[in-house]
Amino acid sequence: MNPQKKEIIQKTADFIEQKFKGEGTGHDWQHIYRVWKSAELIAKTEDCDSYIVSLGALLHDIADHKFYDGDLLEGSRQSKKWLEDAGADQETIDKVADIVKRVSYKGAGVKDEMPSIEGQIVQDADRLDAIGAIGIARAFAYGGSKHRLLYDAEETYEMHANFDAYHKSESSTIAHFYEKLLLLKDRMHTASAKKIAKERHHVMENFLEQFYAEWEGKR
Repeated sequence: MNPQKKEIIQKTADFIEQKFKGEGTGHDWQHIYRVWKSAELIAKTEDCDSYIVSLGALLHDIADHKFYDGDLLEGSRQSKKWLEDAGADQETIDKVADIVKRVSYKGAGVKDEMPSIEGQIVQDADRLDAIGAIGIARAFAYGGSKHRLLYDAEETYEMHANFDAYHKSESSTIAHFYEKLLLLKDRMHTASAKKIAKERHHVMENFLEQFYAEWEGKR
């Protein structure tokens, strides 16, 4: 990778760190950093453009729809603006913006549409950070920020058929496991991510077993 590309990656990392430092919903700089490093690791096992992967990972949450009233395009717009200011070429800008536009989970019944291998790597890395021990912690951090119930024993879990239904959902944090987190293992693209996801999936299953036992006062 040439020096100019490395400089743009570093400038982007510095920008995102400042923008998201101290964010308290689990979508903070540390989340983005983990996604970036996981994406870099996965990229080493795939035939891909690591420059696009790094920028896509760093910018994937620049304007998450959850904080922009469901606007799936705001992240793409802000990514383009930042990359233009950073001096990236138009091809890079277009590729990264397309990844940012497509990366979010949109509901259990909504098919993923991520055509590029670079985008698949970024999406896998983002989803890996949504499961396992850190994924559990992030789920409750976000749920708390939105005043969601921990658990509702009478709640019916919904496999949202479209993004609008998913975005408007106010289900409990435990419901979120069934409506998203436990589904991610089977929606990974790359072999590396599939292997990691399998282990992290078991962590969530074990957590839920313990949670229900404690909820009923059995442990």
